[in-house]
Parts: sequence; structure tokens; C-alpha cells
Amino acid sequence: MDNESLMLTIAVLGGTGKEGKGLAYRWAKAGYRVLIGSRLSERAVTVASEIMQLLEGSSSVVGTTNLEAAKQAEIIVLTVPYAAHRPTLESVKDALKDKLLIDATVPLVPRKVTKVQMPPAGSAAQEAKGIVGEDVQVVAAFQNISHELLFGEEDIDCDVLVTGTSKAARAEALRLVDAAGLTGWDAGPIENSVVVEGLASVLININKQYGSTHAGIRITGVSRS
Repeated sequence: MDNESLMLTIAVLGGTGKEGKGLAYRWAKAGYRVLIGSRLSERAVTVASEIMQLLEGSSSVVGTTNLEAAKQAEIIVLTVPYAAHRPTLESVKDALKDKLLIDATVPLVPRKVTKVQMPPAGSAAQEAKGIVGEDVQVVAAFQNISHELLFGEEDIDCDVLVTGTSKAARAEALRLVDAAGLTGWDAGPIENSVVVEGLASVLININKQYGSTHAGIRITGVSRS
């Protein structure tokens, strides 16, 4: 990873949740400055402190509100439950202009999480694009990575499919995938996010059917070089 990349600040909105905390840990470990965002700054400060303890104070992780985190960062990663997706985006959208938004949200419907149920916009990422407007590049990624694996040291047996509004945005997101120690693939335009997000329900169903907690996906037949 080049030094220019490491100068970027990443805001993880909803970073007090399991997925957000795990991704924040991995990026902080890789050397990024990470902001943990939450509706309640006190919760964010607590989680930031926990991550710093895990990393023995060797990285920069700061807790604050979602809005303040979005204002300070160049890259914003959204890791909230779907019920909080629109309210969170609407609360920070003025701070996202000319920035990159990576949306990890899965549109799960409680009690029917094993059934794919996409929103009218097509996907959560497409919905996000409609909320934040044309001045924000939007990428969908990380929907299919189990949070249980993010704090481990071993290789994660799951690939990351990245879709988004431009090739450049997808490339930037793929750098973060790599920094997190994962294998990523450019999966094309944001319209393809319907497939990526829908896979989450399929994997949840497989977990339940076969007694696992971290079913994943792998792309085969393509060189990983």
C-alpha cells in the first residue's frame, strides 16, 4: 500500500456494530486513520478505545458522531442495519459531497432474513445513490463477509464483490478490500449490487441449513494475480 493511500481518513458510520467494528479494526491495523461514527458519540468513543487496546495503541482510531466522522473523512463506509440506512444517510448527506461512500448495507427484512427482498430502488446501494445525489461516488461492498472472521489472524475464505458508480470509485474501494486482507473483484456498475446484496440472504440461509456462521463466496476460473 502506498503512503498516499494511508494519508486518507476512513469514517465507519455505524462503526459500533459488529461489522463496522471489525472493518475499522482491520483498516486501523493496516495504518489508516479511522473514525468510528455513531448516533451517540459516547458509544463510538468506547468502541474506538476497544480497538486501540486490541492494537496496543499503535494506530489512530477516534470515536465521534456519524456527522462529525463524515465531515472529517475522505472515504465514508456505511455499516448500519437497513432500518437505519435512509435516516443515517439523510443526516450526513451534506458532508458527503465529492467523497466516496462505500455502502455495506444489506436490505434484510427481520424474521425473513433468508429471503431476498430488495427495495424499490433495486438495492440499498442504488437507494443510497438516490439519497446522496450525483456529487457522491457510491460503491457497494463487504455485504458477504461475516463479522466473526474480521478479528481473526487467519486468511478469510470469502471474496468481496465491489460494484459502484465508476471504475475509479471501485478501484479505490478495492484498495480498502486489499488493506483489510481480503480478495476483491470489480463486479461492475452499481446496478449489479442487487446480486451482491441479495447473496447475503442466500448465505444466511446456507448457514442455517448447514450449521455454519460464516458461509462465504469465492470467484473461480480467474487468476488472482
